[in-house]
Order: sequence, then C-alpha cells, then structure tokens
Amino acid sequence: MNLLSAEALTKSYSETILLQEICLTLKEGDKVGVIGVNGTGKTTLLKMMAGKENPDQGQIVKSTGVRIGYLPQSPDFDGTNTVLKQVFEGASREYREEKTYEAKSILTKLGILDFDQPVGRLSGGQKKRVAIAAALVNPCEVLIMDEPTNHIDCEMVLWLEKYLARFTGALLMVTHDRYFLDRVANRIVEIDHGRLYSYPGNYSEFLELKRQREEMAAGSERKRQSILRKELEWIQRGVKARGTKSKSRIQRYEQLKEKEAPPTTEEIEMESIQSRLGKKTVEVTGISKAYGNRTLIKDFTYLLQRNARIGIVGSNGCGKSTLLKIMIGQIPPDSGSVAVGDTVKFGYFSQECEHMDPDSKVIDYIREIAHIIQTPNGAVTASQMLEKFLFDGALQHTKIGRLSGGERRRLYLLRVLMEAPNVLVLDEPTNDLDIQTLMILEDYLQDFKGAILAVSHDRYFLDKVTDHILEFRPGGEIRQYLGGYSDYFEESQVEARLRKSTSSSNEKAKRERPASPKKLKFSFNEQREFNQIDAVIDDLECKLKQIEEEIGQSSADYEKLQQLLEQKEQVEQQLEQQTERWVYLNELAEKIAEQG
Repeated sequence: MNLLSAEALTKSYSETILLQEICLTLKEGDKVGVIGVNGTGKTTLLKMMAGKENPDQGQIVKSTGVRIGYLPQSPDFDGTNTVLKQVFEGASREYREEKTYEAKSILTKLGILDFDQPVGRLSGGQKKRVAIAAALVNPCEVLIMDEPTNHIDCEMVLWLEKYLARFTGALLMVTHDRYFLDRVANRIVEIDHGRLYSYPGNYSEFLELKRQREEMAAGSERKRQSILRKELEWIQRGVKARGTKSKSRIQRYEQLKEKEAPPTTEEIEMESIQSRLGKKTVEVTGISKAYGNRTLIKDFTYLLQRNARIGIVGSNGCGKSTLLKIMIGQIPPDSGSVAVGDTVKFGYFSQECEHMDPDSKVIDYIREIAHIIQTPNGAVTASQMLEKFLFDGALQHTKIGRLSGGERRRLYLLRVLMEAPNVLVLDEPTNDLDIQTLMILEDYLQDFKGAILAVSHDRYFLDKVTDHILEFRPGGEIRQYLGGYSDYFEESQVEARLRKSTSSSNEKAKRERPASPKKLKFSFNEQREFNQIDAVIDDLECKLKQIEEEIGQSSADYEKLQQLLEQKEQVEQQLEQQTERWVYLNELAEKIAEQG
C-alpha cells in the first residue's frame, strides 16, 4: 500500500534548480536512506515530503489517514516547555498519560534524565535528542528523520538502529552514518544534480549498483560520442542530392547532439599541507579534571606517538571534548601536566565551528589564513583552494550565514587544514558532512604524516581512520584498546559478558555459601574443547581470509558476491562465538592451575 508519494517535484532557489521532477513513493515497510553531497536538496526534499515546505511544481500525495512524524535537522522549541511537555506537544491528555512511561524510557536511552527541566536550557545536541524522542513516541505511519544520528553517542546509535529496525511503517531518513544505513535501510535514493536515483538494498549494495549505473552511463556516452564523430564527418563531406534518407540522418545527428551527457561527479581535492613534526609531540602526565562533584578525567597519562591514529569514544558529556581542550592548552587540568613539543602545530576542528562570522564572505574567511597557499603541487590561491572544496565562484562570495550546516563544516575543515597542522585534533568531524566528503577526508587522514586525535560517534569513520581507541568510563577512567572501533566494541562486549558472568557467579556463590570450596576442574567435554579450540579458531580465520580473497575477485559477479558476503557474515559470527569461548576456557584453565 502506498502511504506517501512525491510526484514530479521541482524546487528552485534564485536561479538554481535544486530538485527537478523528483518522484518518490513510500510503502509500508520501506526504510529509505537519502544521500547526496551537501547542498543538493536532501533536507528540502524531506521538508516537502513532511508538508513543511511547498514545491514549485509537482505535488505530495498522502493516503487517507496516514500520519507523518518529522524530525528536523535543527529543532526549534518553545524554551519554556519542560522536556516531557515538549515531547508530547500537541498530543491529547489521555495519550500523554498512556505514553508517559514509554517517553521517559526513550529519553533515558538518549541520555536525557531530567524530564522537568526547561528545553531552553538544553544544548543543541540535547534538543535534538528530545526531538528524536518526540518523533518516536508520537504515533505515525510515515516517519521522516533528518540526521537522527547526529549528537548521539555510539551506544545510542545502536539502540536507535534496533528501534527503527522494528518500526513497521515507512521510514525516510537523511544520515551520513554508513553502518546505520547498512543495518536499517532497505532502499537508498541518491540526489545528484537535481535528479533522484533509486537503488534497492542497503548502503553496501548501493555502492555496487551505483558503480554499475555509472559504468553503463559512461559506456552509453562513449557510444554517443563515437556516432556523433562519424555523423559529423558525413555531414562535413557535403553529400550531393540529399534525399529523405539524408534528411533523416541529419535529424538523428541533431537529436544525438542535443542529448545531455551524464553529469560528472565533482569531487573534493585535498592536498596534504603540513609542518614538520619533531620527535617530541604531546605528553600527558597524571591529569585529572572535575566539575563540581563530577569527575570527568582521573589520573590519565598518555604519550602521543608521531604517527598516532587515536579514536576517542564514550557517552555524551563524559569529558571527551574536555580532554582535547586540555591537550591543546585551551583549558587547564585540575592536576597533572601536559608537555607539548616545540614543533607541534595543532589543527583543532571544534564541534561548534567556532569563530565563524555569519556576515563574513566565504572567500574572506579563507583569505584570513592566506591569499596564496603553498602545496606539494605548487602555489594555489585561496579561490582555487575553495574550488577544490566545491565552493564555486558564486558560493565564494556568499555570506557564511547563508551556507547549509554541511557547507559550513566543509569550509571550517578547509581552514583548519590550510593552517598546515602536524597534529590534527578533531572533535566530531563527521557531523553534517556528506558521505562523499567523508570518504575523501578519510583518504586524506590515512595519508596524513602526523598524529590524529578524533572524537567521533561515526563507527565507520573510526574503523577506517584509527588504530587505537580511548574509551571514557564512569568515574573518569580512560581505558585503552588496540584496533579500530569494531575491534574495541567486540573486546568490550566480551569484557562486559565476563563481568556479568563473574558477578552472577559471585552472587550465586554467596547465596549457596557452601561449607567447603568446590575444587574447579574441566568437564570431559570442556577438556576436549580446550584442547581443540586453538585449531578451530585458526581454521575459521583461514576460511575468513579465503572468503575475503574470493570477494576481491568476484566484484563483477553480483550474485556470487552476495553469497560470499553472507558466508563471510556467518564465519565472522562463528569466530566471535569461538573467541568468547576461548576466553572463558583459558580463564578457567588459569584458575584450575592456581588452585593446584
């Protein structure tokens, strides 16, 4: 059943056509992710689908009785409302009473614990989470969400993934979280040069299908150009006594000539501009920081390596941004010290995009750094540098206040990189950046010859860029893990299960209070499993490596690729189970050895 449809929507701003004859239909069970470069009209499309903005042409058709829930990118609240009142804004008294418990549960999951505080006192991120709760609690058949994963930490994102996976209506969302799109979406639509392209499947499937579409379009264009060259040669020869056949051939040439070539995808070009970094970087010794009775950082010591790739994770408000600001000298620690090497030049990308004057022109904002920038490929003017970051001539003379959120973040990123840092300190760099920009940024960071510290909730970004994770824990403890986000998450989950298992065992032991301690020993099956488990894990790792090699050789065979991806997922699950079992058996073996 069709719930909501967009029919030939067209939308323009000034002389720029943003969306041209867009058609999109949402049915029950559709979970559609909208992607595209910043400024292409993703938010505008969502606003029109939600009835918050009118198209210049075309219409929105809504089935009878269909209710639409809408999460805006930047919620605008009545500051005097309490959190709970804002969640139920416009709802009946009976409905509020029925759903109060559910609303409080969702708010708690999203890190909002004071339900009676005025929303006017909340930060931008907290307001976004209140808006998410309102969108989820209020009943609807179509849920439209603009950047639901911004301003929420990884744990909240995982919870939201599971919640939306159970949603039975239609979901239309803009998000740049690629793992989120992989796990929630069953269709991807891409806005490119005003047109909408639809792809069945999740984000990973979209990448393959898009590659195939672009290859087909490029092939068609090569064929058109070849025919045009031949027809032009025929026309230029000046054929005598042209008849009907000749006229029809000329007409075909004119039609081919007028046909538009497929649009070329503009890509951001990032060149490494950085200063030399000496042996001494940043040394943190025994720092602590508290606000009131709340300890954010407790006795933390860390030596930043020259080529470090550090990801920092933890719940919202735990102190991640505070740690970055202490390391770059913006705020002092309560105790301990931070020593910074003489050659260190920080590039600080703040979460708030500080010091951006909304009345300043884009070109002037960059010229504050330099009119001419020296890059590995030679001198580049500020205007040329802006063009590399997709700011054309007209946009360069636009005031910053008129840019979209993503465009402002991209401009701010350019300024940070232009200062030639050798230690990049990035606080939520992925917020509001489109996927294409994120991919280019990730490639840039992989080639960056210096240290990187990044606070981010984008799991895909952390997996691609980092090789160490610092996790903030309650009480100010900061735990270190080797590997990217997925490695950290897997290890932390094993630790959590072991803690829970140990806790349960201790509670059970207390209740039973045996007269004499029972001697630990392997059962027959456990002993056999312990003897074999190393070989089992080795076999699974070899099998996984073989599947990954086959995947790399089967990119052209879509059906086989799907089968291999499914096999890979199954083997990874088996490997995770066996790894957990290995941890348990080895701990048991150690305890048996200790008791003699």
